[in-house]
Amino acid sequence: MDQILQAFDWKRLLLGDEPPWFFVEILFRTAVVYVYALLLIRWLGSRTIGQLSTIEFLLVIALGSAVGDSMFYPDVPLLHALLVITVVVVANKGLDVLIAKNASAERALDGVPEEAVRDGVICRPFLSSTSLSQSELFQQLREKGISQLGEVAHAYIETDGMLSVFKADPAHPGLPIVPPWENIRPPEFTSGDRDFAAGQFACKRCGAIAQEENSRCLHCDDDRWIKISA
Repeated sequence: MDQILQAFDWKRLLLGDEPPWFFVEILFRTAVVYVYALLLIRWLGSRTIGQLSTIEFLLVIALGSAVGDSMFYPDVPLLHALLVITVVVVANKGLDVLIAKNASAERALDGVPEEAVRDGVICRPFLSSTSLSQSELFQQLREKGISQLGEVAHAYIETDGMLSVFKADPAHPGLPIVPPWENIRPPEFTSGDRDFAAGQFACKRCGAIAQEENSRCLHCDDDRWIKISA
């Protein structure tokens, strides 16, 4: 027959039924889970966590679990939960100090800004990046008031996942992103089309302006072209 749970059983409430050495196991469990979660979140990238830093996001997850379980599970002793919370907070504080004093650690944990657009053309490394898809990049550019890539001098994906945009002055014609392609898809052309003319078309993939002597984009080797917009 199951043992009847007694309210305010102080031994169960504070210590539980585990032996004292279980506190050492809690330290080990917390360290392993913390490091593993940190690596996973770092692998997911900044776009997953929005405006929080990697360390701040991990702190929210760890504290949420540790605090929540101890609130409504009778078999989770309070001292165990408090120990986990203390370890997580101390580890978070230690990482903050490490990041503040060590630039290499800061780059490893928080990453570095990624250049997405330069002089109206999507950067080649960004084309193979998993930070943002082309449609997501265009969406964030439209939210900044950009209607075509020629208006952009530089755009960076910051470490918090947000897009920073520096407008060109003056702007030049470029790949149109308004209206959204999901709503109205712009006509595509190839260099063999009768209407194709150098300087009047931008690469659909990267936004580079077409050159007369080339049938494919010199920047990304794509062969799909869209009429530029001023």
